Amino acid sequence: MATAPVLDRALQELHEAGFRQLIVDLGGLSFMDSTGLRLTLKWQEARQDDFQIGFTPGPPAVQRVFEITGMADQVSFIGS
Repeated sequence: MATAPVLDRALQELHEAGFRQLIVDLGGLSFMDSTGLRLTLKWQEARQDDFQIGFTPGPPAVQRVFEITGMADQVSFIGS
């Protein structure tokens, strides 16, 4: 919960700086709640022709959040 705003700002800054492809590595997370899920979906929905974002899968506890909410198919996971 505490780091979601930090990540959101960082992604926004990169997007505004002109980055058009971003990959967010969820592999180092040990916990994710609805705040992280909401942030992931926000950026997933921001995908446009000139901006792409993908996510590497997190550990089982993190991926479970996506699975139990039915959002696993809504997120562009890379390498899964």
